[in-house]
Amino acid sequence: MTSPHSSPIPVILDTDIGTDIDDTWAIAMMLRCPELDVKMILSATGDTTYRAKIITRLLEVAGRTDIPVGIGIPQGKRAKPFYWTEPARRQQRWVENYNLTQYPGPLHTDGIDAMIRMIMDSPEIVTLICIGPLPNIAEALEREPSIAAKCRFVGMHGSIRIGYGKNSPVAEYNVFEEVLAAQKVFSAPWHEAIITPLDTCEAIVLTGENYQSIFHSSDPLLQATIENYRIWSLPRKNHGEFFSQKSSTLFDTVAVYLAFSTELLVMERMGVRISDDGFTVPDPAALPFSVAIDWKSLPAFEKFLTRRLLGE
Repeated sequence: MTSPHSSPIPVILDTDIGTDIDDTWAIAMMLRCPELDVKMILSATGDTTYRAKIITRLLEVAGRTDIPVGIGIPQGKRAKPFYWTEPARRQQRWVENYNLTQYPGPLHTDGIDAMIRMIMDSPEIVTLICIGPLPNIAEALEREPSIAAKCRFVGMHGSIRIGYGKNSPVAEYNVFEEVLAAQKVFSAPWHEAIITPLDTCEAIVLTGENYQSIFHSSDPLLQATIENYRIWSLPRKNHGEFFSQKSSTLFDTVAVYLAFSTELLVMERMGVRISDDGFTVPDPAALPFSVAIDWKSLPAFEKFLTRRLLGE
């Protein structure tokens, strides 16, 4: 269940934290994975300064201000959001009195440039964990195409056979939100490319003992995660009952796991391209991806995720 690497894998996380709450859970998980050496976290899409505030405050709570934070390029959002209508700044309340300049760690206002320099200077292959739409990565490829050969791309993207409760593929949000960027990223010659589509990551919800052990934890990082979840869930009907009983869908945690292990997943090798309408299409003529298409044991992953979040 762990990486075969003799030393931690250098990773950069690209995240649209602050819209769906699963990014917050994914960062908490990532910080608890000894297999990963987090080199930078980059905020992506929309108000990237707002997103960077959530990242930096989480890192302060976790005692990880050694991790550099990069502000990604801001992207305007469409008038009609794709699969949901709730505001994109649900976690604003958690950082409304937080000044980004107080972050004691390295903070890069041009996160794209900082990421490129970090990748190009690295003596090792860098793993890019991407858990949101991809304008930052597309821009980085535009500025320096040679980064692809020096990176593993690990993404929470796409829908191959099922998605959003349907027994057929759908245009998945992280792809559909920025189709041109996704097309550029999916056609880049990465050292290795791995994705968890909705086929696998849509299944992740913590319930029962797994959830309660985190919900009642006194760990500061988990308390911050749960507080963000509480704030995020306020607009939902019966949010109190929902919030106290289970997590929302934790899509992005699977991408973090794939950065160092595929043990609990069924992987298929296939060419993948992005269509103009945002679908993730298997295509033998496209560049090959390793695709997490099914679970060998979903309960085992949920238990693993819980134990990692608890620092066990």
